[in-house]
Amino acid sequence: MKQATKETAVITPTARVTAARLAIRAARPRRLTSTLLWAVQIPLAAVFVYFALAKLTGGLEQEFADIGAGQWLAYLSGTAELAGAIGLLTPWLAGLAAVMAGATIINATVLHHTTYGRLVSTTAALCAACVLLAYARRQQIKALAAAIRR
Repeated sequence: MKQATKETAVITPTARVTAARLAIRAARPRRLTSTLLWAVQIPLAAVFVYFALAKLTGGLEQEFADIGAGQWLAYLSGTAELAGAIGLLTPWLAGLAAVMAGATIINATVLHHTTYGRLVSTTAALCAACVLLAYARRQQIKALAAAIRR
């Protein structure tokens, strides 16, 4: 009598990373679309870094004093904007740029009575651009999420 052996497949972390890379690569948009997305993402990331550095170096102390928050909020929002810039420069993490939605809400609700209230239209435009970029990169974001769940 032959005894059947039960075989199990072993998936190594290296195999998972390779599978994730292949899935993300397969989800890339076409060449022209990708070029256009990069033409928007790079300057937008530069804007994120500019505003993040202004907050992290203490350049916008008055803005946070006007809303009654301390420097801790400046550091938090500056760090979030740096994460958004990294997300813009890493296509499958483009969803991190959604931090602009929070900035738009803050500007529209809290800062509208201050001198910084005029920035609502600027942050709304940046938020719309980030949402469109995240939508354009949605297949890559989904591929990353599926790879993480495996």
